[in-house]
Amino acid sequence: MEKTFTFDDQHTVNRLGYGTMQLPGDGVWGPAADPENAPHVIETAIDSGVNFIDTADAYGPLYANHYLAAALKARPDNHVMLATKVGFTRQGPGVWTPLGNPDYLKQQIELNFFSLGVDHINLMQLHRIDPHYPLADQLNVLKAYQDAGKIDHIGLSQVTVDQLKAAQQIVPIASVQNQYNLINRSDEDLLNYAESQHIAFIPWYPLATGKLITNPTLTTIAQKYDATPAQIALAWLLKRSDVMLPIPGTKSSDHERQNVRAQDITLSDADFAALKALAN
Repeated sequence: MEKTFTFDDQHTVNRLGYGTMQLPGDGVWGPAADPENAPHVIETAIDSGVNFIDTADAYGPLYANHYLAAALKARPDNHVMLATKVGFTRQGPGVWTPLGNPDYLKQQIELNFFSLGVDHINLMQLHRIDPHYPLADQLNVLKAYQDAGKIDHIGLSQVTVDQLKAAQQIVPIASVQNQYNLINRSDEDLLNYAESQHIAFIPWYPLATGKLITNPTLTTIAQKYDATPAQIALAWLLKRSDVMLPIPGTKSSDHERQNVRAQDITLSDADFAALKALAN
């Protein structure tokens, strides 16, 4: 099992990353319950070897970016590959409305630069494809920033194989970010296609929080490895595909340290198969 993924000559990352979505308040809205602690959790991730961090202007909105900016400032020698997203509007807790208006996407790209305190972003992802605007019009906004040297790579989120193929006819696509975990593998076809193209597959909701912890198969296997169920769920994702880049999020530094240790667990083929059967 490869522990790293290479995007290009300049960007090789540890496959187990960190996602900032859990840091803002309930419904991914407003400030964190403990705003002073939020950057420290990200610092813990960086100190533990995480060098791929995913965020979005929609998380908060902008609060997650604010905490990430503080963490990056506190770790000026970090070698983090920074990924963010544009294409959602927010109207309240738990409310997410896609908007692919090219002018809006330009505004949000600039807000990402400003809120993250950077002038260059490694991976810019379209958070959702908005069917009300031509796909080319949406992606060409990101491509213009790429051509200007302000974005390295372009990614997509929550897409089908056909949508990915259509996007590839417009711009090179480096990553896709779809929901995928032990008990929800509805996008298996997308993962297989991503593998064939060496496209990073970034599973969001990788732990199916709250739904896996008491599963008897998972808890039994976790005991064998002296691990937590969450660690085993992450280890399974890492073994499933070498293009898989899980980005578990947490508000706790202790939980983050636990998550990072999942990359050191090598599941046996028998245990991998037993876990795979959970979604059958």
